[in-house]
Amino acid sequence: MTESTQRLRLGALVALVVGSMIGGGIFSLPQNMAASAGAGAVLIGWAITAVGMLTLAFVFQTLANRKPELDTGVYAYAKAGFGDYMGFSSAWGYWISAWIGNVSYMVLLFSTLGLFFPVFGEGNSLAAIVCASLLLWGIHFLVLNGIREAAFLNLITTIAKVVPLVLFIVITALAFKVEVFTADFWGSGNLELGSVMDQVRGMMLVTVWVFIGIEGANIYSARAQNRRDIGKATVIGFYAVLLLLVLVNVLSMGIMSQPELAALKNPSMAGVLEHVVGRWGALLISVGLVISLLGGLLAWTLLCAEILFAGARDHTMPTFLRKENAKQVPSNALWLSNGLIQLMLIITLFNDATYLNLLYLATSMILVPYFWSAAYAVLVSWRGETYENAPGERRKDLLIALVALLYAAWLLYAGGIQYLLLSALLYAPGALFFAKAKRELGQPVFTTLEKLIFAGVLVGALIAAYGLHDGFLTL
Repeated sequence: MTESTQRLRLGALVALVVGSMIGGGIFSLPQNMAASAGAGAVLIGWAITAVGMLTLAFVFQTLANRKPELDTGVYAYAKAGFGDYMGFSSAWGYWISAWIGNVSYMVLLFSTLGLFFPVFGEGNSLAAIVCASLLLWGIHFLVLNGIREAAFLNLITTIAKVVPLVLFIVITALAFKVEVFTADFWGSGNLELGSVMDQVRGMMLVTVWVFIGIEGANIYSARAQNRRDIGKATVIGFYAVLLLLVLVNVLSMGIMSQPELAALKNPSMAGVLEHVVGRWGALLISVGLVISLLGGLLAWTLLCAEILFAGARDHTMPTFLRKENAKQVPSNALWLSNGLIQLMLIITLFNDATYLNLLYLATSMILVPYFWSAAYAVLVSWRGETYENAPGERRKDLLIALVALLYAAWLLYAGGIQYLLLSALLYAPGALFFAKAKRELGQPVFTTLEKLIFAGVLVGALIAAYGLHDGFLTL
């Protein structure tokens, strides 16, 4: 198969962005949000998220257009701006976030099927893990048959999963009750929620989770048919998903009260629609979720392999991850990613890790790559790189990048110390891969500054390991 036949057009790139973002998160959004916040705090949180994520979308769009030679997205930006180890860490963190996210998708998928087949339980029973493993390797061999073919299938599933979401929005809009939405608007009747600021902070990891994938088109920029489509796909995907997310969340809060929503089982959209139209509503959402999760699994399986392959291609990752099969699929990267997913699935069988636990961990791993991407955009516009003939655009892009950087820093704070420490525990082993790549080039592993950064990561990892052993940190 020639390289040109593997190039991705705008429609496929938009589908990769939307398909990456719309997985399982939106179907559990009513309960996940209500568990942390009342309606007023939810609106504030979405306003912060909309501005923050929009600036990140613009950051990815701007960098895709102004730095076309950096064709691997979040990983390349961190490396270009802050050195090899920070670049490697962004690739490593993004990759771990991607495959842990796939584990959470599988847990949620079989938890949903457990509503109809009790043998699957909460998605982490023996039967669920066995079936999830079969699904994992089925997707694995599908992707091995070609990136373009898998991307086309992702386009089909993306279209299919949007249909039940639109139906949900139409039905709940007709049934929306203002008095339900405004009752206990600030959550003051539930002392467990805390202050409005506590509520906003508590919901932030969920809002980031449902937007992870916004950078999906950038990851595939090297495979895009038209370079300008990368930025277009990112912004189009962002606006489409933001509209769906806000409508699903806000309309649900006009159907059931905050305590009722918080008590729902996931996928909570099923419980909301069942409250309005009866049992067939729950069935509709469950079918939509299954399609959505299958599409999300496919999109993130593609991304898992691509980020390792991209790192290996410029020697930041070991060379064995650069191997492609006859269909131009990075096969070794795919085997490594899915092998670790399989291992984590087995761990969930004994650890009882739930969808929400895995969601928070996957989200915390991606916060650092987002932070360094925004920081690099600030650096580029501050230095005036590529802005020699566009001073007005430089000022605008600098302002946008600064807002994105502040938002990324806020997310690190909102995530809390527990998940920051757990992230360090997962970042630390990556140094072995980084060292191997450096030795293959005959270069020193760390610079002096990188030694200090790695020492900090190692200290965080040791604290996290002690915390897990002692019980004050949990997965």
